[in-house]
Amino acid sequence: MVQTEELIQTLTNAVGLSGYESSIHQLIQSRFEPVSDEVRISKVGSVMAWKRSAPAGDSPAKRLMLAAHMDEIGLIVSGIEKGFLRVTRVGGTDARHMLGQRVLVHPQGDGNGKNKPAPIPGVIGSRPPHVLPPGEGQNVVQFDDLFVDVGLPARQVERLIQVGDLVSFDTQTTKLKGDRLTGKAMDNRVAVAAEVICLNELQRLKHTWDVVAVATVGEETSFLGAKTAAYELRPDAAIAIDVTFAAQHDYTTHIELGKGPVITVGPNYHPKLTQRLIDTCKRLEMAYQIEPDIGGGTDAWPIQVSRDGVPVVLIGVPLRYMHSPVETVHVKDVERIGRLMAHFAAGLDDKVFD
Repeated sequence: MVQTEELIQTLTNAVGLSGYESSIHQLIQSRFEPVSDEVRISKVGSVMAWKRSAPAGDSPAKRLMLAAHMDEIGLIVSGIEKGFLRVTRVGGTDARHMLGQRVLVHPQGDGNGKNKPAPIPGVIGSRPPHVLPPGEGQNVVQFDDLFVDVGLPARQVERLIQVGDLVSFDTQTTKLKGDRLTGKAMDNRVAVAAEVICLNELQRLKHTWDVVAVATVGEETSFLGAKTAAYELRPDAAIAIDVTFAAQHDYTTHIELGKGPVITVGPNYHPKLTQRLIDTCKRLEMAYQIEPDIGGGTDAWPIQVSRDGVPVVLIGVPLRYMHSPVETVHVKDVERIGRLMAHFAAGLDDKVFD
């Protein structure tokens, strides 16, 4: 039995910045293993979990790929000045959210992974408004203006920390009212959670296609994991799962938290597979939302153009405050997406594209 709230909290509290996901391999593997037939880590670090189909003949089973990126945004040390750390972004980190944040600096140590130093807590501070030049307090702070203070003398900072060390947000996922969770890395660990829920649901469903759930690396910086996994797996169809913008107090859209999966429509999403997602929602009497999109900003695009092409659909998880340390989702949306994908997979047959 998958406890969704606990699963999301565990995945999002872990640290795995884009390009440096090895720190969460074991965690994600441990969540895939009880609900799949085989789990392995690819050469570039994506975690792949197979749920094999019931035998349906002598020919090899067709393959459905699920793709949800496990990397998160953050910072990296770009310079050290008088004991303070200059930083720049890893992925789409938004400078507007940085002031006043608590962070963790992750020293590389000797580089061999043994006896790795513990993370060093720090803060991103700024000059008090009392000492700012007239009018400067109205400006948006840029990354060149940010410094991390770890509270140590300059000589000790230079001994412990070096350029290239990673910096993560020091936040823990918190439960809000109304089955909402808020914290860092909801983009896109909640989609990894949906994959786990899907594989668990498939334990009791008969399906004639193999399902391979992939927690991809590098989506925030290069799409590396989706590109390489799709090339290796050669899926017959794929579902990309990623977060999408939900309505909040300062942004109006028809997409809302708690209103169910967001099924994306547009020229880059296979129309027959998209309609099957909609039909599956209707059969399950599951609320869903429709969002038009031309594509390009998620793992769906590199999968679609892999080798000779892959029919792809995109499911969105409604999310508020994207690319911030307080990203917010509704637990039920994640559960519904996992269930939707399982029943979609169970409904696939040889005539899906006829």
